[in-house]
Amino acid sequence: MQVKDRLRQVRRTLGLTQNKLAERLGISTSYLTGMERGDKRITDRSVRQISIEFGVSENWLKTGIGEMFDKTEDIDIAKALSLFKSLNPHFRSFALMHLDMLVELQNNDKNNAQE
Repeated sequence: MQVKDRLRQVRRTLGLTQNKLAERLGISTSYLTGMERGDKRITDRSVRQISIEFGVSENWLKTGIGEMFDKTEDIDIAKALSLFKSLNPHFRSFALMHLDMLVELQNNDKNNAQE
């Protein structure tokens, strides 16, 4: 598997379209398409940016060695973070409010199970 294939795998794992990933990376969709096809070079800067933005292991993206994400649970965190960052501020507040409610429900459920 080549870097271009791992890039496509990251995008698909995170559930992003080429348009969304390109937007998040600040590049054109056609450039990203070229990167995934192998027509455009995937620079160290792009690898670093993908790593920072989505929690992907730079080493894995470059070489295929190791795990896509540093920790197994990081895939869910990276996907959630990616989705959260794509929201406008109003919806971010709404999402946080609901996450707080879910944590509270979970804690109440744990407390009821212990009784």
